[in-house]
Amino acid sequence: MIILGINTYHPDASVALLKDGVLLWAGEEERYNRIKHASGFPELALKHCLKETGISSSDINGVAISKDPWANFLKKIIFAVQTKPDLKMIFNRAKAFKKFTSFREIFFKVINAPCNADTKFINVEHHQAHIASSFFLSGYDQAAFLSLDGLGDFSSAMWGMGKGNELRILDRVYFPHSAGFLYTAATQFLGFLKFGDEYKVMGLAAYGKPSHVSAFRKMFKLKDKGQFELNLDYFLHHKGKAKIRWEGGIPDQDILYSAKWISDFGEPRQKEAPITEREKDIAASLQVALEEIYFHVLNHLYSVTKQDNLCLAGGVAFNSVANGKITKRTSFRNVYIQPAAGDAGTAVGAAAYVTHAIYNQPRKFFMNHAYFGSDASIKSILAALQNKGIAYQEISDDRALTQKTAWAIAEGKVIGWFQGKMEFGPRALGNRSILADPRRPDIKDILNQRIKHRETFRPFAPAVPEESASEFFEMDCASSPFMLKVFPVRAEKRKSLPAITHLDGTARVQTVSKETNPLFWKLLVEFGSLTGIPVLLNTSFNENEPIVCFPEEAIDCFMKTKMDMLVINHYVIERKGESQ
Repeated sequence: MIILGINTYHPDASVALLKDGVLLWAGEEERYNRIKHASGFPELALKHCLKETGISSSDINGVAISKDPWANFLKKIIFAVQTKPDLKMIFNRAKAFKKFTSFREIFFKVINAPCNADTKFINVEHHQAHIASSFFLSGYDQAAFLSLDGLGDFSSAMWGMGKGNELRILDRVYFPHSAGFLYTAATQFLGFLKFGDEYKVMGLAAYGKPSHVSAFRKMFKLKDKGQFELNLDYFLHHKGKAKIRWEGGIPDQDILYSAKWISDFGEPRQKEAPITEREKDIAASLQVALEEIYFHVLNHLYSVTKQDNLCLAGGVAFNSVANGKITKRTSFRNVYIQPAAGDAGTAVGAAAYVTHAIYNQPRKFFMNHAYFGSDASIKSILAALQNKGIAYQEISDDRALTQKTAWAIAEGKVIGWFQGKMEFGPRALGNRSILADPRRPDIKDILNQRIKHRETFRPFAPAVPEESASEFFEMDCASSPFMLKVFPVRAEKRKSLPAITHLDGTARVQTVSKETNPLFWKLLVEFGSLTGIPVLLNTSFNENEPIVCFPEEAIDCFMKTKMDMLVINHYVIERKGESQ
């Protein structure tokens, strides 16, 4: 059975394909059209998925769409009547609804195939897709689950318990109440206005003091049975004035916060203004407020499920700082979050929901790595190198390749590392990465000046062999392969790892398995043999753009920045002359 999953007409548009319950391919549209958080229909991702898996439209048994316009329809009607929306708002909603009613025709037109009446198109509610993306791929037969984000199909949260092929929904939080919108509103107030900038605020929080928690507590109320609600006086989204638009595929969200924020905090920070202690303290206070909501829901969830296992999804599940505290602040013992926990992951979730919850296909797949995107053949790599007129060295032996790379990193060089299939999700996890020496206190500034050009307060993350992780980090689990949990760096190791140790003594850890990424694992081990520290600074292979997908993009990024060396598969390109 072949089920295609699509997240469409929504930020982070994406495509995934499951065959007999096994994930064969998953990728985001942004990697192909080069628009960050690309919205609209994932046309290019769909074409690459079918081409690279060898699946034709006639092979597909069902297309799962991670949005259901009919979900919570009565709630939508009641809310619309109560708020008396204007004609423009009604027109926009009707326009969006029409897109989904004509989805079948658009789908077959995009793939240039005749419309197949036998192919079933199934809408899956947004949060059910989120939940399915985590639980059905977790390897747990039984677990509690929570999906928490801004908004999807008129809900912002959904929780319950999964067992086998069944997802039992226990409760949810409906629009207009949303923990995700609280965090986004604060992100905007702090002057980070691009869609998806919330992760910057999480990094900034370590620099501040939570001196504004009382102000944030006026914005939300914790209620019985895990429920919470916003004080809507502080927000605009419920008035229909805070929509997400995507002209040209670029998502853009209107301002969510009301004038009451200015009464409490003063004027919002302008985009290019310096970051002061006020902004740092607001960020720190916001993190505390989010965690109060997060753990309020999770502790209730544990009380009604008594499960050791927890599966998380939704945009809030990207808050790796909170995730690292779950086993300390709740009774859950094991936490699973798949690498594309945000909206891109709903493509996988929709396909998994249809496969298991609707067609009752057996569960036999565990998503323990993220390498499900496009690969690059030797032929395409050589063609890209020749087209660019780049001199290169071929090193076919793995040991020789990792030795050369490890030596270069130990000498202080910055390496572009391009291998195998592209990662699914927002993190570079060793296949589309920029690597550097975490022992160097100056390497963060070097990376920002020469390549990344990003805010100085944002931390860089470490990659470490799975079996060595506990030597360097205080972890509550044996593995953390997706960089979705923050843990303390062991006190005695912090001086040795200044480049990846955040101001508060923590790091967003990626553990690397010999089984799932053997070449990256060998490089880490080689660097450990050379230096005594098998840890590398690992950041995404890009420069203020989506992570590179194909060899041409990797070469272009290498050429326009000041990386010292590029390793594509077993081909090595070295920059001539000094770049430091």
